[in-house]
Amino acid sequence: MGGFFGTISTKCCVNDLFYGTDYNSHLGTKRAGLVTFDEEKGFSRKIHNLERDYFRSKFEDELDSFSGKQGLGVISDTDPQPILVNSHLGRYAVVTVAKINNLEEIAQELLDRRMHFSEYSANTINQTELVALLINMGRTFVEGINLVYKKIEGSCSMLILTEKGIIAARDFLGRTPIVIGQKDGAYAVSSETTSFPNLDYKRVRDLGPGEIVYLTADKLEVLQEPWKREQICSFLWVYYGFPASDYNGINVENVRETNGKMMGERDETEVDCVCGVPDSGVGMALGYAEGKGVPYKRAVLKYTPTWPRSFTPGNQERRSLVAKMKLIPNPALLKDQRVVFCDDSIVRGTQLKDNVKTFFEYGAKEVHCRISCPPLVYGCPFIGFTSSKSDMELITRRIIKDFEGDDKKNLEKYATTDSPEYKRMVDEIAKRLGLTSLKFAKLEDLVKSIGMDKCRVCTHCFDGSSYCHEHDKEDERQLKLDF
Repeated sequence: MGGFFGTISTKCCVNDLFYGTDYNSHLGTKRAGLVTFDEEKGFSRKIHNLERDYFRSKFEDELDSFSGKQGLGVISDTDPQPILVNSHLGRYAVVTVAKINNLEEIAQELLDRRMHFSEYSANTINQTELVALLINMGRTFVEGINLVYKKIEGSCSMLILTEKGIIAARDFLGRTPIVIGQKDGAYAVSSETTSFPNLDYKRVRDLGPGEIVYLTADKLEVLQEPWKREQICSFLWVYYGFPASDYNGINVENVRETNGKMMGERDETEVDCVCGVPDSGVGMALGYAEGKGVPYKRAVLKYTPTWPRSFTPGNQERRSLVAKMKLIPNPALLKDQRVVFCDDSIVRGTQLKDNVKTFFEYGAKEVHCRISCPPLVYGCPFIGFTSSKSDMELITRRIIKDFEGDDKKNLEKYATTDSPEYKRMVDEIAKRLGLTSLKFAKLEDLVKSIGMDKCRVCTHCFDGSSYCHEHDKEDERQLKLDF
């Protein structure tokens, strides 16, 4: 996925920019970049690879090379950014949180128009540069951003640093968040409200879907009103989000605890204690323990000094090693216990299978698992929340193929809670992972714990639902642009 942070102030913004960006580090692990604008020095930019290091250690020694009262930072799981641009719109820098599924198609259209890509490397088009090229085709920034909304299939939120201020534009369906913060003499925009408290910013509000705003140190101007349609990613609350963060004003930890409590209240399985698989399984486990009336214990811990939270590597062998190394079981709390482990989701099942084996080896009598979302039956075409390259990497789809001979057959039935196909699939997952029992949260409970209308929350990865644009003709007004 990725996260970004921007700030504009009446005084030097470098410290706020550095620490505000760092608070988005849990959203990505591949690359990071900072850019500032100073009236004397112009734009200053640095980009680093994070695959073998961390944001702070990469940038801390270089902070003195930055100056100015406004800047952007980004943590990315995709392309190197920020991108610096000089166009008819002026000089600017842009960062994105995006997944563009028709990247090659748009790129070919641009190449046919005799435009070029200067950031092409490793046989890959830089999607943030592609976004910049589309923006440049507009007569204004607003028109260019709407052209991005019109052309891409997927999602895209962005921040643009001009010489006078910051433009923030949230994905046209609001799939990824942007929140505004303010303090005396400064505004900030971020993917995570977690960035704000320690820097003394107060949350003002979230941008709405498709909304575009312009920020200076003392003013917020709406350039385009938000659209009525919305499909914010439900996985923000399940997995991505830092517990202290709010999306659309809804706190991550509250959602996880509420969801866990509902599951605990109706679960009749006899157990001795409940444990959360750190980090994103802890909130659910606390709620489950309260709902079921059993003690919460830390029977497995994350070794945080050298294994901070991160997305798992793409390489299967390394992924298995990381999964094992960063979690340490506590034999004293496992021995002779019937333990429920709560986790955020099951993607491939590799990590959980290894963990279950270890828990039994350390003396657990029974190992039950409770998952805070429904089974992932459909791959996500909107946000890259896993490193999976194919739907067949999902354990659900492999099981469906084994059952049906075709991994795409009867998906709707397998995604329907408590259907015969659903129960058979869940039982098989439990068997393959070596679990005593396995239960997933019901979709309606997850949506209820979030507290938004189902039609405003994207649940495609669970039920295959797609947003229908036919009901939004009044919002298409901004997208009637010629390419």
